[in-house]
Amino acid sequence: MSSKGATETVRNLDAATPSDSSLPLQDVPKRTWRSHLWDTFDKSPEERRFLFKLDAALMTLASLGYFIKYLDQVNINNAFISGMKEDMGLWGNELNYMQTAWTVGYVIGEVPSNMLLTRIRPSIWIPCCEVVWSVLTILLAKCTNTTQLYVLRFFIGLAESTFYPGMQYIIGSWYRKDELAKRSCLFHAMGNVGSMVSGYLMAGAYNLDGVHGFHGWQWLFITNAVVSLPIAISGFFFMPDLPEITKIWYLTEDEIAIAKKRMQLEGRAQRAPYTKSKFKKIFSSWHIYGLTLIYILFNNGNGGNSQPAFQIWLKSRGYSIQQANIYPTITEVISIITTLIYAWTSDGLFRGARWPAVVFSGLVKIVAYVSLTVWNVPTGLIWASFLLTGFGGGISGLLFSWAHEICNDDNEERALVIGTMNGMAYVFQAWLPLLIWQQVEAPSYPKGYPTMVAMAVALIGNAFILRWLHKRQNKAKRVQTDSEEYS
Repeated sequence: MSSKGATETVRNLDAATPSDSSLPLQDVPKRTWRSHLWDTFDKSPEERRFLFKLDAALMTLASLGYFIKYLDQVNINNAFISGMKEDMGLWGNELNYMQTAWTVGYVIGEVPSNMLLTRIRPSIWIPCCEVVWSVLTILLAKCTNTTQLYVLRFFIGLAESTFYPGMQYIIGSWYRKDELAKRSCLFHAMGNVGSMVSGYLMAGAYNLDGVHGFHGWQWLFITNAVVSLPIAISGFFFMPDLPEITKIWYLTEDEIAIAKKRMQLEGRAQRAPYTKSKFKKIFSSWHIYGLTLIYILFNNGNGGNSQPAFQIWLKSRGYSIQQANIYPTITEVISIITTLIYAWTSDGLFRGARWPAVVFSGLVKIVAYVSLTVWNVPTGLIWASFLLTGFGGGISGLLFSWAHEICNDDNEERALVIGTMNGMAYVFQAWLPLLIWQQVEAPSYPKGYPTMVAMAVALIGNAFILRWLHKRQNKAKRVQTDSEEYS
């Protein structure tokens, strides 16, 4: 494509039709066996080059950002079982209160942040928040009382609230349906990597106990901040914003034109003003309620993994602190592997269907949490059950991919629904653990594990309801399109 032709394409892109031949794109991407390995293999050389650049920048930035977010989110659990509890005299439910303080901050910030991302450049807003939470994390090492811990955890949660729903919104603004689940799930899997690395870092930091007057658990917070800051700062230089407003240096005018056209072919709406009628449309639709409910069930239905249940059980069985930090990382490895399996089968084998993986993960969680509910079972079965819970964490990216597809016609609805899904899930996470995951009942948690079984059953039911509603919506769109063509 010539430079003059590319410039003309950009200038007239809003008026271009999906059949416009001036861009090397397919209305419906062809699929061969190669696309089951990686979706770019069946695309034109120009589109492959564009996607290579986008993946290298956006997906690397998203993955590293979520890695440090999760590293800084879960470090409190590793620190708690590695001396923080004893050094600070945290003998009650203080860990629950620290988790709740973080969650309250996270909930408050999510929806407003995602709405802001439709109005301001993500390349400014998200990296600024990343820098803030990285700096606040290092201050945890200097806390001397629980009030300081609660306040810092609240503001860390507030700063972190921008990242996950914000990046899911941005990813959904660049990728097509046959590409989306793999990217969303790869992004989400980095949370498991962060949780896993936090365990290894704590095991290593424990050996620094006493160096420069800091305890091992304090060194964990310091190390986290040192790792986080360079990644946070890189966002100012590599975040591509959205296709219609991007000015990123590594994409050419031709490639920006391709990005915009791809979203037109996908039917994904561009930014529009928030109006009273738009809010009325959003809140009168089943989209926001059905998608939010299923994400609440998913997020809170993995509560056993968000608590140091496995670590506390290992410690009660006489395992060393290093072992109690390292062995639970096996669950994170399982989560990473199953996340990738869900993504590839959803985009490939199931032709974009998201519900099969959701149902499968729910069935495995029922098996795992029923065993933990009984509790008085062979030790080997408890080990297996803790590991099987790793099958439940990998569907987050699929649920957000499903949300992008369901809310395809309205950019602001898509941003608001994604923020609400994640935000409301954490609303429940702010108070539910105080009832069912009380540390004084660890590690058997007589209320926690049965609740996980009930949520897994509800998750499966909700998936089938969403499947039916989405099929009905698509059928109505086809009928409307056919009617307009023949009118």
